[in-house]
Amino acid sequence: MSELITISGQITPDDVKALADQGYKTLVNNRPDNEEPNQPLSDEIAKAAKEHGIEYRQIPFSGGMLEMHHVQEFADFYNQSQRPLHIFCRTGNRSSVILQAAREHDLLD
Repeated sequence: MSELITISGQITPDDVKALADQGYKTLVNNRPDNEEPNQPLSDEIAKAAKEHGIEYRQIPFSGGMLEMHHVQEFADFYNQSQRPLHIFCRTGNRSSVILQAAREHDLLD
């Protein structure tokens, strides 16, 4: 499990506790705040992550708007982070795309 990377749709602050209980060490949020009503804000998830000892980073981009600076920021964070790592966005698609882009550019250690 130490190298495990998982991807999902939107999580809530309550989900962070469950991820911590499963042993996750790092969270990456690829979703911009206020994309839709009632979406948990990044600050709320960051607070829950801190409370549960999980490293957290928001690297937001809108669907179809991935740029190389997002990929590089993700790769830099990924390379210094602990696993298991969980990446999320609205549906999981953006997170899959950024992970694949980082792999295709050979940016991940």
